[in-house]
Amino acid sequence: MNNILEIKNLHIGFNSQNIKNTAVKGINFAIEEGKTTALVGESGSGKSVTALSILKLLPPNAFHNEGEIIFNSENLLKLDENDIRKIRGKYITSIFQEPMTSLNPLHTIEKQITEILMLHNKVTSKEASFIIMKLLQQVGLEELTGRLKSLPHELSGGQRQRVMIAMSIANKPKILIADEPTTALDVTIQDQILNLLKTIQKEMKMAMLFISHNLAVVRKMADYVCIMKDGEIVEQNEINEIFKNPKHKYTKELISAQAKQKNYIDQNNAYDILKIKDLRVWYPIKKGILRRTISYVKAVNEISFSLKENQTLGIVGESGSGKTTLVLALLRLIKFNGEIEFKNLDISSVNKNKLRKLRKEMQIVFQDPFSSLSPRMTIEQIIKEGLDIHQKELSEESKDSIVYFTCQDVGLNYDYIKNRYPHEFSGGQRQRIAIARALVLKPKLIIFDEPTSALDVSIQTQILDLLNSLQEKNNLTYIFISHDLKVIKAVSDEIIVMKDGQIIEIGKKDEIINNPKNDYTKKLLLASL
Repeated sequence: MNNILEIKNLHIGFNSQNIKNTAVKGINFAIEEGKTTALVGESGSGKSVTALSILKLLPPNAFHNEGEIIFNSENLLKLDENDIRKIRGKYITSIFQEPMTSLNPLHTIEKQITEILMLHNKVTSKEASFIIMKLLQQVGLEELTGRLKSLPHELSGGQRQRVMIAMSIANKPKILIADEPTTALDVTIQDQILNLLKTIQKEMKMAMLFISHNLAVVRKMADYVCIMKDGEIVEQNEINEIFKNPKHKYTKELISAQAKQKNYIDQNNAYDILKIKDLRVWYPIKKGILRRTISYVKAVNEISFSLKENQTLGIVGESGSGKTTLVLALLRLIKFNGEIEFKNLDISSVNKNKLRKLRKEMQIVFQDPFSSLSPRMTIEQIIKEGLDIHQKELSEESKDSIVYFTCQDVGLNYDYIKNRYPHEFSGGQRQRIAIARALVLKPKLIIFDEPTSALDVSIQTQILDLLNSLQEKNNLTYIFISHDLKVIKAVSDEIIVMKDGQIIEIGKKDEIINNPKNDYTKKLLLASL
């Protein structure tokens, strides 16, 4: 076994308001040449902190009490900024979770790849252009070779991640650190990116440190796995041994974490709470000096379906398929053509006052609770806000009582959380707060837009189980949007599969999962399940 990098007794802490918090507690592991070592664990376990410390990218308030990170017989922790720059981006590179925030929004793709090439090599701009062309072809972006002046926002999520990979391999590194590189991507795009990383690794004989909370992804990518919890490595072994013979309780929990499947309840006699007929959301494409409409982007095109009371409709599809546009139209947050009836009331024709009252019964929970919760409001204020708007006649004591019991329903300690702010909670806790905010008004319909895609697998399981129990207890109707069929399978009664703004398949959960008719549905199932 020839180790290219060794981490020995590494301790990492942070100074916060004169208090020292330890994030990583004496971990030891190695990365072998040409192999992939995976760090697996929940948010806050110390995975990313460990990876960032390798390239000395931790914030100024971080400190190392003890430990070594040995690369090429040197302790990287002892290098000054000039010396670590010679390694960072050349011998050890990284890919991060969200490429949109990793790429500079003001610089073209060409300029960003050129920068890392010319920083570490004596190449002319002409030579750099030739290398960039080859790199883009290598990562499957032949279509971008003719539009090198594109900015990051002009690319899809999968394209942006491929650009990040091109940047990371530009100088033929010895080690690639991939920190949750596919979490924000659709399952089919995720599969493409993982296959691309494996191919490039094999071609370049490159070692990889792969960080993820998704054991299914790790099983595909890794040769060796380290399981992290609370800053410690609780178990490490070869990939097959971890799955066949896990030793630690936490490892067993991660492997077995799976949401309970919702049993289908026949609701043929229930009434249709929601009816959609010939729904269209088209965006005009305008060109020329007079800005004439030459065509349309058909984000949602001729969609019709109905949803019965107390059921869950799962909507699945890739980014750009029209899922979110559909629910924005349902809430009348964007313009649409067609008919939308909620509780036998035509949403398109109601005035603003009636619409506001109607929205009390139609709530939404978003993908990222951190960006959807106000950082300036306490948790009590966030959850109570709906009551302040829609039920002004209630006394403060009554509102407090409703918020208290709603928090209990979603597994939150009201007295502990009420005076705190969103940044003081984990991702799973923040999502429970977002659910409580939607639930406090006792709505008839709750729309969930990718509510678990950013969560760890064990937290995701808890949230899905919670949603199923809340639905049963409160007779709720759900619309659940996801690109992950595993998640849809756990919560849905019926499933709609969307592609390019249209429904390509619709039916009961078991029919779609066990006997898909459309090739695209089969492709999604293969990638997800």
